[in-house]
Amino acid sequence: MRKIVDLTLLLSEDLPCAWPAHMPFKRTNWNWFKRVDSEAGCVLRNKYGAYHTGWMVIDEHTGTHFDAPSHYVPLPDSGLPHACESGRITGDKVDISKMLGAAVMVDISHLRDKGGMGTSPLFTKADMIAWEKENGGFSPGEIVVLYTGWADFYKPGAEGEQYFLKPYQKTGGGWPTLDAECVEYLYECGIKCIATDGASVGAAENGIPSHIAGLAHEMAYIESLCNVDQLPTRGATFIFLPLKIEGSSGGPGRAIAVLPEE
Repeated sequence: MRKIVDLTLLLSEDLPCAWPAHMPFKRTNWNWFKRVDSEAGCVLRNKYGAYHTGWMVIDEHTGTHFDAPSHYVPLPDSGLPHACESGRITGDKVDISKMLGAAVMVDISHLRDKGGMGTSPLFTKADMIAWEKENGGFSPGEIVVLYTGWADFYKPGAEGEQYFLKPYQKTGGGWPTLDAECVEYLYECGIKCIATDGASVGAAENGIPSHIAGLAHEMAYIESLCNVDQLPTRGATFIFLPLKIEGSSGGPGRAIAVLPEE
């Protein structure tokens, strides 16, 4: 049997799964097997039957998630910068076949600690061409999976502040990612999806250029993965299945990789 690698971050109120400026993640029990008075003062009871369920407050870009074009691209008739037809593509309209395919793992983790305060170190088009000379070129339909090493900072409490909060507050370096020209180059190579274990495909200091470069071309972005270091450079199959939410700008989901037979 081929090995499955779970590439999905755990969601918890104690972990840095939500962007500092977004709605914080919240989960609590609603129905339980017996009556319980919680510390929050919420009475949990089994009036609906002897089963367990809970409710959540969750931003669309919490934990491991994808970006739809509408996340950054305005509607074509909005009169806003970067507006084009891709802005009509909300999360429920994205072709999910783009998020399933042969994975090409590109290791850029050597850049992890090279960012300035609140800025991301960038992997350029020239860097990617040099990488291809050593590892082979890209084929249309492949999924580029970036290994940045950033998931190492996904920890509870103060230990996890480097993941989102410190780059956001400009008190720590940003995650490695691709510059806009590199994204354009990958699109020209036939890449339809870019995934990363970094906090975002966009740079910490300005997420617009790298987002527009791909999303305006209807590429799919998958962000905040983990365990990417377990993937070979080639040979794995990447799969991401998001929630289907009407009118969304993206949404959380489960990402896995199926490794090649040994």
